[in-house]
Amino acid sequence: MNIDYIKSFLKSYKKLDQKIQNKFDERIILFQNSPTDKILNNHALTWKYNWFRSINITWDYRVVFREYWENKYEFVDFIDIWTHSELYW
Repeated sequence: MNIDYIKSFLKSYKKLDQKIQNKFDERIILFQNSPTDKILNNHALTWKYNWFRSINITWDYRVVFREYWENKYEFVDFIDIWTHSELYW
């Protein structure tokens, strides 16, 4: 799996508390090994984000990403990391 972190993601990631960054680091390893693991709650988004998917980092934080080659996870762009409320604001 090839993962690219676009500028908006990197900017948001740097602003996060260290605990959230550490949790992301753990979850990204899980995502790389098993992108559909139930813990991640990997799901398609709707509304204005209908081209994107999301995984859970914590009960509140989500990573929004775009996958290429549908359901194969060969190439993934991480777009941003937001709280659930920020995502649906």
